[in-house]
Amino acid sequence: MKIIPAIDLMEGQVVRLYQGRPENKTIYSNDPKAVAKKWEKAGADMLHLVDLDATLQRGSNLKLIKEIVKEISIPAQVAGGLREESIISEALDFAQRVVLGTVAFKDVDLVSNLAEKFGTNRIVISADHYDGIIMVNGWQQSTSTNLIDAMQSLTGKGFSEFLITNVSRDGTMKGPDLDYLKKACAFSHVHVIASGGISSLDDITSVKQCNAYGVILGKALYEGKVSIGEAKKLA
Repeated sequence: MKIIPAIDLMEGQVVRLYQGRPENKTIYSNDPKAVAKKWEKAGADMLHLVDLDATLQRGSNLKLIKEIVKEISIPAQVAGGLREESIISEALDFAQRVVLGTVAFKDVDLVSNLAEKFGTNRIVISADHYDGIIMVNGWQQSTSTNLIDAMQSLTGKGFSEFLITNVSRDGTMKGPDLDYLKKACAFSHVHVIASGGISSLDDITSVKQCNAYGVILGKALYEGKVSIGEAKKLA
């Protein structure tokens, strides 16, 4: 199982939000490049770089993300507000993977065309959900689409890389949503990365037992509740 630290960026700072709410922000660093190098040195398998300003449609950290990726040697996946073909293509010029959420549910034809051009293994579908119902537009808008139905449809179109987040757990350190994670991981020939609610090494063990491909570490890592080294031993 891959251990993947998240670096969430807002106005050039490393932050964490509570349940995706920008008004509930904790700032952890003013030096994202140093944080990236720290997690790389600690043994991270990949970095998850999130542009929260782009997600909330109030700015962009893409230039900074590009600079971060240039300074590390481990793979990076870029997420947050990637809704236009030109920006997605730009991100794929320097990052190994992009994570697509809103656009994957609003313009699946565009995402399919990008997958055909770049390869499905470089397109990660971010299936953000609130207790099983897909959320879009920075987790601000609910859809009528069920998570499992969405995965069924997208796997039928050839997608195999998924990031699953129950937004009610994100940033809470109340434990991951194992019920929906198990259902997602039950799909054959699919890689699922678990995100949201990780609070302890026991949580990481539970995620592994669901046969997840990877786990994203956020607040628990920044608060010192878990370390990358300890997580890798369990993974």
